[in-house]
Amino acid sequence: MSTGTAPTSRTVLLRGGEVHSPADPFATAMVVEHGHIAWVGSEGAADAFAEGVDEVVDLEGALVTPAFTDAHVHATSTGFALTGLDLSGAPSLEAALGRIREFAAARPADRVLLGHGWDAARWPGGRPPARAELDEATGGRPLYLSRVDVHSAVVTTALLDLVPGVTALTGFEADRPLTGDAHHAVRAAAFGAVTPAQRAEAQRAALAHAASVGIGTVHECGGPNISSEDDFTALLRIAAEEPGPRVVGYWAEQDVDKARALGALGAAGDLFADGSLGSHTACLHDSYADAGHAGTPYLDAAAVAAHVAACTEAGLQAGFHAIGDAAVTAVVEGVRVAAEKVGLARVRAARHRVEHAEMMTPETIAAFAELGLTASVQPAFDAHWGGEDGMYAQRLGVERARTLNPFAAMLRAGVPLAFGSDSPVTPLDPWGTVRAAAFHRTPEHRVSVRAAFTAHTRGGWRAIGRDDAGVLVPGAPADYALWRTGELIVQAPDDRVARWSTDPRSGTPGLPDLTPGSDLPVCLRTVVGGETVFVRPGE
Repeated sequence: MSTGTAPTSRTVLLRGGEVHSPADPFATAMVVEHGHIAWVGSEGAADAFAEGVDEVVDLEGALVTPAFTDAHVHATSTGFALTGLDLSGAPSLEAALGRIREFAAARPADRVLLGHGWDAARWPGGRPPARAELDEATGGRPLYLSRVDVHSAVVTTALLDLVPGVTALTGFEADRPLTGDAHHAVRAAAFGAVTPAQRAEAQRAALAHAASVGIGTVHECGGPNISSEDDFTALLRIAAEEPGPRVVGYWAEQDVDKARALGALGAAGDLFADGSLGSHTACLHDSYADAGHAGTPYLDAAAVAAHVAACTEAGLQAGFHAIGDAAVTAVVEGVRVAAEKVGLARVRAARHRVEHAEMMTPETIAAFAELGLTASVQPAFDAHWGGEDGMYAQRLGVERARTLNPFAAMLRAGVPLAFGSDSPVTPLDPWGTVRAAAFHRTPEHRVSVRAAFTAHTRGGWRAIGRDDAGVLVPGAPADYALWRTGELIVQAPDDRVARWSTDPRSGTPGLPDLTPGSDLPVCLRTVVGGETVFVRPGE
């Protein structure tokens, strides 16, 4: 883990607000000392600390919560989405091509043009841009334009010319988005043309943006098919040397020694067992509703078993990207074989991870609980692609689509959940993520706001083996955020729970009202290890 925030020796008293803490559901004040929470309690008791502290912060009614952890981020790509061409809001193919022309004209010195976020499934006609259209829009310059799920891309002829032999790689079709090996090759060429200075600018932009929305820790999911070793180590170095969010690194390669040498917590993250639903590369038990195949397996159970056993023996986390039900099944079968080899207790203790885990069945949910697998999930996927008219339904049919992202069933079974965004696939937006889980498009999959909030704060810490953080109690790291928000309430899918929990006698600390349509909280300040890493301008 990297963070540029050395614990401060200053003692700070925050008072006059609402402190979200299980130590005291009615807390209005908090003391921070040596980078950790020293005390939480009531306004009256705070008077006893006021004389002996270095600073008193008047919260003026603000809410104090643990800082969020985003458990799945691609920082450099996120930064380029912030500083580069973002097509996520383009309403049509024609509008996207217009934005590409403007972007190319505005950046004449760039060796390669980078863009992200197009989604033809949302456009009239549903057609992605053709290479000839991109060649025209860019004036024949190299362009890499990843689809919203980052599992396929469209590119210009000039970029293809930089990758000898690309037409012979799997995933190459003459005028279709590139997938698989062909996609990985052109992505490597595109990002290889980026200068270290451009990359550092993008990484700093991503971390600064994370801090501005109350995120204190990000889990960077790097790997040879995603970024580069230089990209990964540069990010960890920036996080270690400069104030900002903590960065926990995962390296997606079946090489335990390489992951450790790069400073990764695990050989995990986007170690692909399959691809994505949007790109028809997630691996399914049954064929896609809109394609005559069932996707692509990248790892089988034997490869999973070997990797999990090696990581467990080495004391590292293993982890896999698995979205389709067949891919999730292969991961579960492999982890079970590894547990038979090295021992179930050791496998459970290692807290191996599965990223995305969208197509779960009752059997795989039970297996996650049995094997101690953390599900690193992205509720915004349902908000973006769920519903009877969404991408999930297009790819799978309405009935199968309704089974996706079953957060409530996973929680009931005891599966540890860690929430994230997969940014730039969906934005860094922690309260929006909590809202997406609490108001899931499929009602039976909804969880309480409190459970979703826990998965996005403490869940991310537990996913890296830390049970003492992500919560405002004495002894925990002083990673917290201040929010301007409305009335605090308790929201749960079962209104009987909600009625009781809003009664003060329940002793349940409230959270902001996240009902769709209501304003989300605004981050005023983010603190990591007792050091302020973001202050909203004008506050």
